[in-house]
Amino acid sequence: MIEIEGKIVSADLLREKFACDLSQCKGACCIEGDAGAPLEIEEVDILEEEYENYKPYMTPEGIKAVEEQGFMVVDVDGDYTTPLINGGECAFTCYDENGVALCAIDKAYREGKCGFQKPISCHLYPIRVLKFKNGGEGLNYHRWYICKSACENGCKLGIPVYKGLREPIIRKWGEEFYKALEVAEELLKMQNSECKMQNSECKIQNH
Repeated sequence: MIEIEGKIVSADLLREKFACDLSQCKGACCIEGDAGAPLEIEEVDILEEEYENYKPYMTPEGIKAVEEQGFMVVDVDGDYTTPLINGGECAFTCYDENGVALCAIDKAYREGKCGFQKPISCHLYPIRVLKFKNGGEGLNYHRWYICKSACENGCKLGIPVYKGLREPIIRKWGEEFYKALEVAEELLKMQNSECKMQNSECKIQNH
């Protein structure tokens, strides 16, 4: 764990590799799971305000789920989450011509129809944010078997988790925080190099 600007950051975000590969996973994170995506309290009102802008991108089943359940539901932990279609996919899911699951809100946003991009928890995934009672935050790397292709793609391209999430990180915490993560990654690399050198020296002395 590393503390950066008052946030407790898992070193896995700097070490582990991750790069979404929709051609392989088909957007499974919008469909799998037993609960919707976490929502910030202020996002619930925004989802309602922007509804008519992204509604045309939603499936009929998604529209029905929202109009029956509302723009958020409370999960077993008491957290706000997006509604689901029959306990399965997120109500805000849509599909492209290749059957890849996408976010209807994000699609509307990227086409200039909606002023809200998508819930920040979705944008940041696989980073999960833990809120502490003192107001601080913890940033963790959430591992999920459906993201195996993203891990493989990240390794192939050499992209650490946080670098593949530059846009949402800056959206949430600002560019200075992202730059601080870059510095932390370099420091971590230096520390690892020093440890390897020390271990090599120890092996030489033991011989």
